[in-house]
Amino acid sequence: MAKPASRQELIDYCLRKLGAPVLEINVAEEQLDDLVDDALQFFNERHFDGVEKMFLKYKLTADDLERGKSKGENNNLDVEITTASSNIGTFEWEENSNFIQVPDAVIGIERVFKLDNRTIASNMFNVNYQLFLNDIYWFSSTELVNYYVTKRYLEDIDWILNPEKQIRFNKRQNRLYIDTTWEKFNVDDYLIVECYRILNPSDFTKVYNDSFLKTYLTSLIKKQWGQNLIKFQGVKLPGGVELNGRQIYDDAMKELQAIEDKMMITYELPPLDLIGWYVKSIFYPRDFWGARSYTRPYKWAVKNVWDRSILSSQKNYQ
Repeated sequence: MAKPASRQELIDYCLRKLGAPVLEINVAEEQLDDLVDDALQFFNERHFDGVEKMFLKYKLTADDLERGKSKGENNNLDVEITTASSNIGTFEWEENSNFIQVPDAVIGIERVFKLDNRTIASNMFNVNYQLFLNDIYWFSSTELVNYYVTKRYLEDIDWILNPEKQIRFNKRQNRLYIDTTWEKFNVDDYLIVECYRILNPSDFTKVYNDSFLKTYLTSLIKKQWGQNLIKFQGVKLPGGVELNGRQIYDDAMKELQAIEDKMMITYELPPLDLIGWYVKSIFYPRDFWGARSYTRPYKWAVKNVWDRSILSSQKNYQ
């Protein structure tokens, strides 16, 4: 069907795009399964529709606090020791286990929200409460600008005295390291994590009908088909037909390159977006960028930085 809603329907759709059942697509079922997994992984890790922003909460346990507070004394099992040797002796490096295991579906973590231990208290004696009580007893009693500036000032003080937690996360480990003073935590405290989680196609079947995924998987199958036929290059079949696996493979490689370039420019969240904006503001005048949308141009700018073509092309727009 034209709108696949399952794994097998997606495979059948791609095979039909390549000519089946009129042509025999020489790709094994095991290879098709591997290609679907590769396409879904690429889609989840690179396409903005392959993930969803989530706010997950985790309740801290006594074991979490014990691991976070471990100092390495008395051969504590919560501390990992790595040994390095040289001609002058042996060196021991200690690393505590101040991490929380994250679900496999989470592929990126942006931040961990602060707990409610703010320097500016959150009760009736805090600055916010007194500001409302004394200055904003009716709506027109004070200027909104003054209120906004005061709030920003208080937030700046809180940010300096109670900074954000430093975190580390790597998808291949599924570990969220929290580099902070664990003594401030208590058992049953909650951590609120802002993260990105992949869309499971088994739960959200519309993933199988994504236009990018269908096109990308079709080209992957075409590449595998050509690779399987390369070893028969030059062999003539009855009737004088000759298999040209090399041509199929080369065409698929060109298609994949074009698809991945489009992914980077159109569908992917841009890496190093601040650098993209910086380059945009230096090399291009404001009116040039004003004629374009804000989402795609700075992705395009980042791409051209890596291609090193922006330096030679910027003079055309001055």
